[in-house]
Amino acid sequence: MPFHFHPTTSLFIVSGLVLFPASSNGAHAYDEHVVFDNAPARGRYHHSEASFVAPSRISSENGRLHTTRARFVSPPNALLLEWTSAPGGDWRATIRDPGRDWRTFVMQGDAIAFWCWSEHEITSDNCPRVYLMDGTGKGTPSLDLVHSVGRIPAREWTRITLPFGTYVPPTLGTAEPEFRIANTVSMTFVQGLDDSREHRLFIDDVSIVHGDRADAVAPSAPAGAMSRAFERHFDVSWTRVNDPDVLSYRIYRAWDDGPFEPIGTQRNAWSRFVDYTGPDDRRARHRVSAIDLAGNESELSPASAPASLFVMNDEQLLDMVQEGCFRYYWEAGHPNAGLAPEILPGDEHLIATGGNGFGIMAMLVAIERGFITRDQGVERMAEILRFLDRADRFKGVWPHFLDGRTGRTVPFFGRYDDGGDLVESAFVMQALLTARQYFDRDDAAEREIRATVTRFWHEMEWSWFRKTPDSDVLYWHWSENHGFHISHPLIGWNETLIVYLLAIASPTHAVPPEMYHTGFAGTSERHRKYRQGWSRTRDGDSYVNGKTHHGIRLDVGVGNGAELFFLHFNFMGFDPRGIRDAYTNYFDNSRAIALVNRAYCIENPRGMLGYGPDCWGRSAGVNSGGGRAMPRDDNGTINVMASLASMPYTPEESMAALRHFYRNLGDRIWGIHGFHDGFNETWNWFDPDYMALNQGPIVGMIENHRTGLLWRLFMANPEIASALAAIGFRPDGDGPVSWAWPTDAGSAR
Repeated sequence: MPFHFHPTTSLFIVSGLVLFPASSNGAHAYDEHVVFDNAPARGRYHHSEASFVAPSRISSENGRLHTTRARFVSPPNALLLEWTSAPGGDWRATIRDPGRDWRTFVMQGDAIAFWCWSEHEITSDNCPRVYLMDGTGKGTPSLDLVHSVGRIPAREWTRITLPFGTYVPPTLGTAEPEFRIANTVSMTFVQGLDDSREHRLFIDDVSIVHGDRADAVAPSAPAGAMSRAFERHFDVSWTRVNDPDVLSYRIYRAWDDGPFEPIGTQRNAWSRFVDYTGPDDRRARHRVSAIDLAGNESELSPASAPASLFVMNDEQLLDMVQEGCFRYYWEAGHPNAGLAPEILPGDEHLIATGGNGFGIMAMLVAIERGFITRDQGVERMAEILRFLDRADRFKGVWPHFLDGRTGRTVPFFGRYDDGGDLVESAFVMQALLTARQYFDRDDAAEREIRATVTRFWHEMEWSWFRKTPDSDVLYWHWSENHGFHISHPLIGWNETLIVYLLAIASPTHAVPPEMYHTGFAGTSERHRKYRQGWSRTRDGDSYVNGKTHHGIRLDVGVGNGAELFFLHFNFMGFDPRGIRDAYTNYFDNSRAIALVNRAYCIENPRGMLGYGPDCWGRSAGVNSGGGRAMPRDDNGTINVMASLASMPYTPEESMAALRHFYRNLGDRIWGIHGFHDGFNETWNWFDPDYMALNQGPIVGMIENHRTGLLWRLFMANPEIASALAAIGFRPDGDGPVSWAWPTDAGSAR
């Protein structure tokens, strides 16, 4: 019953929220072993494939294996193989490691282990065969399922361990690379000897293990179990177990005074679990155990105090969502950097600079709402600034990715991606300028924050990224080793409006204000071809659009809208209300883009499951085709941030989506760090992915809707008003004119 571990840290409680400081997550112990322990959704398992040749058969749904809650080792479910092996036929079923196609985990071990349960005895005369595949397409020979045990007794869980190790194929006069178990991406069951009988086999806890390491010693029991109730879920937390071989935790629940039953499993890096029950008026208590790689289970922790669910109003739901999404940055913060990883599950050392800019803004909201204290926020902010100060910078500009351990550049997108990323750094600077206004107290710690931010602001050489002194555009990247080799121009409409605003506002390395019009909003043939290149349409290729979609006019935007994250990343701090430039009022235009996106989902021309007035939000994400051209980019994936972070523009429509996401889909998309990146009901894809680029905009844009906090803070920087005026922004309508605010407006505390 495999699972995962994290060093014990002290915890503290603020306003009822259990918080864990940034701490070392120990490598990827869980991801270096586990192939399958639970499916995140009922029904077919997305990360599987099944096929057969008659007269043999294997049961599947749309070519995917079934999950079942009828029995399991790690709660709440297992995989189910139902097959018949007939003469002349064939069948096969593959279980893939989720995310192995884009994450770079290295599996640790020399064998694959898993648990099996069968209604009838399985022997070499009727068992399937099993083989592995690695990321290069190399496979092992197939072994009988019962190779290591001889038989699987009827109606009894049996642990199978198959010793694959490193398989070198027979010499056939070739120099083919060998299969590497460290790069395992899938396990496949195939038909063995035919017996023409129906078989039903439950499979659970598939892991790469060290087959020769016997271990019968159970880990220590977790301590400090706590349970906090919301409307439809309990937030369960505990103190991590310090035993080095812990792979996972098992969560138990008891209703009222009833018995404790296993209800969930959590990876070892996380000492928090969401027990989503739906509405229930009973009291619940929780206990937790620790599981090691050999499947040994500890004693149960002491029970948490009883907690009861309660009906929440909209304001309470908003608090819950902001608090949950903020926790991503707080609890997953790197111990050396204070910044969160790009994505979890993922490489905990891969720090995305731009996403953490949004995290800094989320932290300001967290202080205001009492999720953490101001002193805690100041301490984390100082830690972040110290890391950013010693991290790689190029002409004052940070790269897209940093190694949290060293602060060195990670060229994630290839060898030329080894320098400064102006767009990601603009997201960081937008946040730092917002924080500079927030931390306004006259004490040493907050003076240091303001001074450091101002120094960073002065050191950023925006003008260098013109490439040449007479360039009419800015460029995305510059590298000391490769110069402007990538040569990607910043041409809107996209997330780069904030780049031009900050570059024009720079007190030391500014670019001319006209570059906003010649660069971001340029209309030259080069600009038009650029927009046509990614949109494959002429609509909006001259920056202005003017077309009507679903009865809604778009002033600016290519095609029938845009990625919804454009509406968030540009305007986390920059308040677009009540002003316009030569092309549009960006608050009104953003509302129009969001409403077009929603209207498309209501129309749902491709018949995707789940789409509707309260389930919308097509934008880039882990599994998304993007939101640039509909229906071309539509693969059925809803990005949760897309609708929730649009709340300032579409408050009623976004709130309806929030209620639906939590109340109707929360068992699949609500987790320990708030809402997951996205989901696809058509594919039954509900992987628990969190991204730094998602959680912060949800927190920040909801707060801008509620109080305008981040907008007021950012717009209070005196350089911003001057830049907007130089660009040509002017008052429009009756909304607040943030660009004309006095320089001492301060914050709303």
